[in-house]
Amino acid sequence: MTVSHSIPVERQAFRDAMAGLAAAVNVITTDGPYGRAGFTATAVCSVTDQPPTLLVCINRAASVYESFTGNGMVCVNTLGNGQQALSNAFGGKIPQEERFAAGHWSQGITGAPILEGAKLSFDCRITSSTSVGTHDILFCEVLDIRQQDEADVLVYFARRYHELAGTQASV
Repeated sequence: MTVSHSIPVERQAFRDAMAGLAAAVNVITTDGPYGRAGFTATAVCSVTDQPPTLLVCINRAASVYESFTGNGMVCVNTLGNGQQALSNAFGGKIPQEERFAAGHWSQGITGAPILEGAKLSFDCRITSSTSVGTHDILFCEVLDIRQQDEADVLVYFARRYHELAGTQASV
């Protein structure tokens, strides 16, 4: 297949189109020698189940970038209904200590902070990464999973939060 259209899609057109793609809201966390850090992300998805691997996208200009790449461990905490304020805290420009004060945390097997009350938590080791444009794609092997009984989840769609009620999910 040959693509003859060489003019790239405009940035705003792409962003507007992506607003029509619903995605789970996640707080991504790390801890270790490069510090404790976290950010909100919807750019998370499954890669493969052999070995169980997720991908997480992170902007190389983000203040937390060095912590994540240096520590080499992450926890993907999928938020549930009613956790919009926590998403906003980790998505804002407030200090890391204040972000973490907005939730209750335990430590995963990798050392990454696990959010108590998250609908899902995937405790992972970063196995590789690749750079695309302004971001790195982190490939994260899942070493442990914690899951709540209820499958209610917070999604982001059309530039706002939506609460999605569900039944027991299986991983």
